[in-house]
Amino acid sequence: MFTYPKDLYTDIRIEEVFETKIIYELGEIQELKTRNHKGAFIRIFDGEKWYYSATTDLENLQEEINKLSAYGTPNKNINQHRVINGFEVHKETLRKYDNERIYDIPMKNKQDLLTSYFPIVDNNPTITYWKALYNDKRVVKNFYSSKGSEISYDSQWAGFAISMNFVKGKNRFTESFQKASDSFEDLLDQQEKCKALIKKCEDFVENARPVVPGKYTTILAPAVAGVFAHESFGHKSESDFMIGDETMKKEWAIGKKVGADILSIIDDGGILQGGYLPFDDEGTQGKRTEIIKDGILTGRLHSGTTAASLEESLTGNARSINFEFEPIVRMTNTYIDQGTRRKEELISEIQEGIYIESFNHGSGMSTFTIAPALAYYIRDGKISEPVNISVVTGNVMKTLALIDGVSDKVEFASFITGGCGKMEQFPLAIGFGGPYVRVKEMEIQ
Repeated sequence: MFTYPKDLYTDIRIEEVFETKIIYELGEIQELKTRNHKGAFIRIFDGEKWYYSATTDLENLQEEINKLSAYGTPNKNINQHRVINGFEVHKETLRKYDNERIYDIPMKNKQDLLTSYFPIVDNNPTITYWKALYNDKRVVKNFYSSKGSEISYDSQWAGFAISMNFVKGKNRFTESFQKASDSFEDLLDQQEKCKALIKKCEDFVENARPVVPGKYTTILAPAVAGVFAHESFGHKSESDFMIGDETMKKEWAIGKKVGADILSIIDDGGILQGGYLPFDDEGTQGKRTEIIKDGILTGRLHSGTTAASLEESLTGNARSINFEFEPIVRMTNTYIDQGTRRKEELISEIQEGIYIESFNHGSGMSTFTIAPALAYYIRDGKISEPVNISVVTGNVMKTLALIDGVSDKVEFASFITGGCGKMEQFPLAIGFGGPYVRVKEMEIQ
């Protein structure tokens, strides 16, 4: 398909993207648009430097390759270079959604999905402001390399969010009802679940009182456990932060004890969630990577460059937000693996503690923070009255070691808003989740 420059490594990533975005505020439409665009990202490596080019002129890709190659110095041994030698070669077409393309759904159906929630939120006196959002995105990627890769695959994700502000007297609370999937059909008929959440939020805004600050045994619901894993340890597993830092290499040595024996954290691009990635942007097949296994650091996430530098295997985690950016090490679907306990058992053993059901946001590296949304006291083994918590914080390593209970089922968060940010690349679609996780002691403020 392409004539590759002699004695240089070349790869080409071609993307076709279809997107829909619909926004209503208080029943008035604010945005309704579709976007369909194509572009390509070209990389050339001569053994010393990478040369990049991004273009939307797909008719003249060969000319762009030729121009870019003029910057490189020919290297007869380029395929023996440790980075290039490590790259996988695949010839595969994996088009899962050609017969169920999200852009074939009529725009009216997408609007009707949102407007079906208007009667639920519009006449509720406790809800003073609301916004309804629908997003979808389908991506078709084709990847070619001078080593012989020829890959074509697609992915898609769609979802909606009903964001609501609740006010009762002086009390205020914000929550959203969200649902996302790779199938539009999965988004339908969620109204009763939305009503149940609204009822819970009404009770919360009326009855929640500020938490008494302190250290509590805490239960994290699956979505909260997922964002904790993503923020507190997932970013630490992205190995580019270790390159050239001998201190960090020693601190994060494979085989080191980093958490409780019952803790395992996994990154897996093969799961059909927001971070689905059958091949990364260097043509590496997506893999299931055990970052922590039974409390031991067993793996980390890699691009071709980081894998070669640390003399470890590729993991399929070289990602970019679109064709305008180079691939860097990023998570896909990151989650805490299931344990053996039932959720009810974990709660019943707590005399006084905290249950965090949902969150507003999270962040962290060595120290993490989670800003809860819905949260409750646990008293005498039962979930009790609602409580306002501004932040949960702690040292990552100490907290991972204090995990003393993990339930027996993994659930993934179903979000369409937000995304993961790293350097200038935001937002990147990811997935996260986990079971119910009990931490013996967390700092609650």
